[in-house]
Amino acid sequence: MVSWTVHLDMRAPSFGTPAPELYRAALDLAAWADEHGVQSIAVSEHHGEEDGYLPSPLVMAAAVAARTERAFVAVNALALTWRDPLLAAEEVLVLDHLSGGRAVVTVVPGYVPSEFELFGVDRRRRGAIFEEKLAVFAEALTGEPVTWDGRTVRVTPPPGSRPRPMLVVGGASRAAARRAARYGDAFAPTTDDGTLAAAYREECAALGRDPGPVFVHQGPMALFVHRDPEEAWRVIGPHALHELNQYGKWAAMHEGHPYVDVTDVEAARASGFYRVETPEGAIEHVRSLPPGQTVLFKPLMAGLDPAFGRAGLELFVDEVLPKL
Repeated sequence: MVSWTVHLDMRAPSFGTPAPELYRAALDLAAWADEHGVQSIAVSEHHGEEDGYLPSPLVMAAAVAARTERAFVAVNALALTWRDPLLAAEEVLVLDHLSGGRAVVTVVPGYVPSEFELFGVDRRRRGAIFEEKLAVFAEALTGEPVTWDGRTVRVTPPPGSRPRPMLVVGGASRAAARRAARYGDAFAPTTDDGTLAAAYREECAALGRDPGPVFVHQGPMALFVHRDPEEAWRVIGPHALHELNQYGKWAAMHEGHPYVDVTDVEAARASGFYRVETPEGAIEHVRSLPPGQTVLFKPLMAGLDPAFGRAGLELFVDEVLPKL
């Protein structure tokens, strides 16, 4: 069985689809993908970006949950560092009920300097702040009493999933791996670095815990299926360039992120982050991936025309999946 994911970050740069139309299209697309076997629909978060990058992933995840019935609803990722952990736990528990137990939440400390400035959080202390809040958040999700800021409280509603909704801890360091072992149900390293997975498993062993899954994405950050890849690149190119440069700008400020800054569409194409294939090429590409890898789609990437993005997914569902 081929696992595939649709990722929605809701970037809407001025040259792309306007945000109101993009949000409506995203929910329609989520419902369609759910009907056609998508394993997960992922949303993510960043703040204060001119292109409107999704700042409220839990709200978006709840909307996706309401329009779907089978797919996992993945919040990838939620930055706890500038959130109240009790409020965040309440919102995730509501999402757990709305989704019927399909929510998977990855938490991270965040890394973009402007976001720490926006919320008035000292970036130099982000690791300590994140870990303190993560300990409270992880316990609060179980519905059991938890102590925070000198008070012992219990958040409601109690979880529908037992003992709590699935909690994944992400990061790009050995410290992140150790946090995942202590507080999470799984680990999501930012890069394909085997030493981080090993550190996670070593810490689990030291704690006497069975390790959970290690989610490492290998392959392009997005696959597009089109009968004419050259024509498709003419459409996709400006959107790929915009996304890659925005992520590249952030990656330059923080170690452990794979994105790069590029000068033009050809450089974005050569980067390997995006792959455009015919149905036949997509079949071969998916077969070449390591076992268990998820095929990632970004049909609305940086305001990409929703009709174009959906057409590529339809081609994948109709002509690629049946042959895998």
